[in-house]
Amino acid sequence: MEVILLERVENLGQMGDVVKVRPGYARNFLLPQKKALRANDNNKKVFESQKADLEARNLERRQEAEAAAKKIDGKAFVLIRQSSELGVLYGSVSSRDIADAASEAGIKIERAQVRLDKPLKALGVFNVRVVLHPEVDVRINVNIARSEDEAERQARGENVLARPEDQAAEAQKDAADAAPEFFDEGAGVAVEESSDDNNDDNKTD
Repeated sequence: MEVILLERVENLGQMGDVVKVRPGYARNFLLPQKKALRANDNNKKVFESQKADLEARNLERRQEAEAAAKKIDGKAFVLIRQSSELGVLYGSVSSRDIADAASEAGIKIERAQVRLDKPLKALGVFNVRVVLHPEVDVRINVNIARSEDEAERQARGENVLARPEDQAAEAQKDAADAAPEFFDEGAGVAVEESSDDNNDDNKTD
């Protein structure tokens, strides 16, 4: 099926483009969302008559999206979930969950604006794309943890799944790696030179 795009559609085309799409995609998404018209002679005339208004409305929406983007870009949202000891969630986090978490934080994001390739099913901090307008998108961080304390630790870059013994071993390794920094690089040379001087003194005697 061929349609006329009424706005830019990602991976499809720009406003005014006539593109060929699957009938189901057109009927279930593009047409009901008023993102396109069926490509026929009558609708081409309709588009041309409305083009100036469509461009003006698109510009207005884009400016609103750009203003919102400044408030949203880089924001972090915490979602508390239960998981196994390996960090696998009992369930998953969907685009709706992320939109709801943003709304609870006072930031309005629509479910359809959150772009997830698949639901999130593990603990961690995930960088998620949010499309505010066909020409404006931002990135947010979704911090999935079992508690607020774990969320804070994950935000600092800690591995909340590490066992206590693993954490102790890691701390010990870090201490060992840092130890040489406390020694003067020339200390060993000075000792050797001192020993050589003593040997020379003994030879003189």
